[in-house]
Amino acid sequence: MLSRLVVAWIFSRPSPKPHWSAGMDFFILAALVLCSLTAPAFGDKAQTCSDIQRFYVGKGFNQDAVPQFEMSGEHLHICPRGYTCCTSEMEDNLATLSRREMEGLLREAKRPLQSSLAYSYNTFNGYMDDLMNRSMITLQNTFTSRWGFLYTRNSQLFHDLYQDLRDYYRSTSVNLEEVLNEFWTKLLEKLFYQANKQSSIDEDYQECVSKKIETLRLFGEAPHKMTLQVTRTFVAARAFLQGLYTSREVVGKVLQVPLSQKCVEAIMKMTYCPHCHGMPTVKPCANYCSNIMKGCLANQADLNTEWSNLADIMIRVGERRLDDMESVILYLPNQISEAMFTMMDNMATINSKLFQACGSLSEGATGSGFEDITSRRGDLLDDSLGGSANKMVSEVNMKLREIKPYWISLPKILCSDRIASGAEAENKCWNGSSRDKYLPEVIGDGLAKQINNPEVETDITKPDMKIRQQIMQLKIMTHRLKNALNGQDVDFQDTSDDVSGSGSGMCADDMCSRGPRLVAPVTEPPMVYPYPPKNKEVRGSASQSLPSISILLLSLLILLFQR
Repeated sequence: MLSRLVVAWIFSRPSPKPHWSAGMDFFILAALVLCSLTAPAFGDKAQTCSDIQRFYVGKGFNQDAVPQFEMSGEHLHICPRGYTCCTSEMEDNLATLSRREMEGLLREAKRPLQSSLAYSYNTFNGYMDDLMNRSMITLQNTFTSRWGFLYTRNSQLFHDLYQDLRDYYRSTSVNLEEVLNEFWTKLLEKLFYQANKQSSIDEDYQECVSKKIETLRLFGEAPHKMTLQVTRTFVAARAFLQGLYTSREVVGKVLQVPLSQKCVEAIMKMTYCPHCHGMPTVKPCANYCSNIMKGCLANQADLNTEWSNLADIMIRVGERRLDDMESVILYLPNQISEAMFTMMDNMATINSKLFQACGSLSEGATGSGFEDITSRRGDLLDDSLGGSANKMVSEVNMKLREIKPYWISLPKILCSDRIASGAEAENKCWNGSSRDKYLPEVIGDGLAKQINNPEVETDITKPDMKIRQQIMQLKIMTHRLKNALNGQDVDFQDTSDDVSGSGSGMCADDMCSRGPRLVAPVTEPPMVYPYPPKNKEVRGSASQSLPSISILLLSLLILLFQR
């Protein structure tokens, strides 16, 4: 409308004075038309900031900081510089709020994972305790009637064995091989004295017998089977427990790493800049959010390889080394009892070797010393097996498979509740500068891929050292589980604070309860694309004309009136 009035006024005027050229009139006319096209229409008023004032106050800030009307956004350093209702102070406050909120989201995101790992740890540890208790009760009930005074006088020896086994799988300083060898040595020593109880044995002879039993390895083959089974099962159980504990500790430490300032600014731009530009209901584009989260969590994504390796080896240990855990532990009394009977059967050979090494004993009353025991040999003890160990290990392995892709799925998890959906999901979402389609492609996972990230500036030459330390802990734990898979004992005492300790007290809070299952979606490997083109400028509800245009229009009109 203004352009039509200007043109009509120019052409209705009398002819210009001689010193004015026609070219000058044409220039002024063109300038006036241009300004009139960009200036607000008559009757337009500046947009008020009442909406963002209510929003800003609702976030806990002072309403006095919010301007009454929109203003030029040339002062902004995070949001696009179009017309805005946000001051520099508001922008800084919303950036700080963005950091707090994202840190809260990360804490919430790790709870299901930590809860799942804690539940698996406590379930497995509790089941091991239950098996050991059942096995010990069986031994007490049956050995009292079967072995009589030989057991009751030496019951502490059996109690010590079970306690050492408990301590071992809880990762205290116990050498499993030494524990088993010492048990068999002392047990054979007790059987030797029982077999020769009619003879007089002084302290020097007892010391010789103890040394020779250990050096000559007089156990025979009877305990060999039990030793192999117990070693294989408890080495695997110990490593499996430590793997669960280490995984949970890594999650807690990694998600405590602070967000970078560039990350915070990108999150603020995605979350609150639409409010500053009069678009409070517009949600971020899905790919836009993904690129921001991938940039913010680039170092965390580098955990993926070693995290997956650890989960894989734990699953293999569970399937190949813990499948017969129940039978091995519950049948300990049977195997110990049978080994003792085998030693009794070979006592003549054992006596001969010890007499040869330590000298003959003085003869006493005749008899083997086992007359009252041999008659009670009978069948092996029995205990019902419910197959619950396989079910429990299978459940833990299922959870391990679910959490394998956690670190590369975390950006998608964090974006799931905040991105646009439905008809506005692609073309009417916030792309960082306007309500329009987001053009750049989603980049890859990990620090190295962030060189192409258009949203978060990241120095790919400076990885986070705290996260690198946790990656190393995962590697160490994976190596030890591989040893356990091969039946090799593992020394956990040289580890750092991240993986050392008894493992008890892992759950000092409500994490011990069974939490919701975290099912991380498996995504296709992302691709790296070249740096994308810039998006369009802000196109909010506010007018994009600047005050300088109106000033120019007024100046040109004054110049014409003076002619």
